[in-house]
Amino acid sequence: MGNDGGSIPDRRDLVRSKPKAEQADKANQTRARWFFCALSKKPLQEPVVSCALGKLYNKDALLEYLLDRAAYGDGEEICGHIRSLKDVKTLKLTHNPVKSSSSGDGQRDVARFVCPLNLKEMNGSQPFVYIWTCGCVFSQAGLRVVSKTPPSSPEQKEFEMCPQCGAKYGRDEDVLVLNPQPEEEEKMILAMGRRRAAEPAKSKSKGNKKRKAAAQADEEDVPAAKKKHNGSASPAPLMNPTIAAASRAVVNSLAEEEAKRKAGMSEAVKSLYHPKDGVKKKETFMTMGTFTRYA
Repeated sequence: MGNDGGSIPDRRDLVRSKPKAEQADKANQTRARWFFCALSKKPLQEPVVSCALGKLYNKDALLEYLLDRAAYGDGEEICGHIRSLKDVKTLKLTHNPVKSSSSGDGQRDVARFVCPLNLKEMNGSQPFVYIWTCGCVFSQAGLRVVSKTPPSSPEQKEFEMCPQCGAKYGRDEDVLVLNPQPEEEEKMILAMGRRRAAEPAKSKSKGNKKRKAAAQADEEDVPAAKKKHNGSASPAPLMNPTIAAASRAVVNSLAEEEAKRKAGMSEAVKSLYHPKDGVKKKETFMTMGTFTRYA
């Protein structure tokens, strides 16, 4: 090749290199996690709830998912760990007083919510946390500033008061990170598993106590006559004297009519129903199933 006015190809032209894998835009990912519902992908609208893994959901979308778990295609992958509304907490968010401002190159997104302690925007630029006992949301830095000094010993369990509502919470167990990083999310998954492993024993004991209390209440409501009924003779129920007198009168009148009927019965007819010489005769087709019980 050469001397023909063409170009000489090199290795870059002859060997095709492997294309680079496409990388998702981190800015768009961050915006999607902090501005949109993790389940419905719609903008966050109050009431906003969060689970034990720190994900943000619109409460109406989560209710729709709990009623029909097939309502969203990726619902089980995103929030399959949520069993009921007891597994989420409604967040108490502080609205951002600053409105969206436009610049020369376009519109800038401003977070709808801020930290009530230092007014930092909840847009993913810095970590935010919420308190499980009350649902108040703060920036991690702002909550750390107002928190007390750490306990003197690792065995000592530290409780603090929420700086916004005054609710009591545990520093280690009740402070959950919103939209955590992967390594932090793994720790939260383990913590959630430990909490759920401890649930059945407590719920079972409470359920047994409730069932025992209900059974005792039912036994107290049962009358003594029914409670003693176990195959032995039970006392006869009381009857109205008027009804008892009327019943006796009817029985007596029927007995008198039966006696008169038997008195006018001929000996031939009586012999059909009464055995002679005390020997019981075998019933015939004439007497079988007839009024022998009245004779």
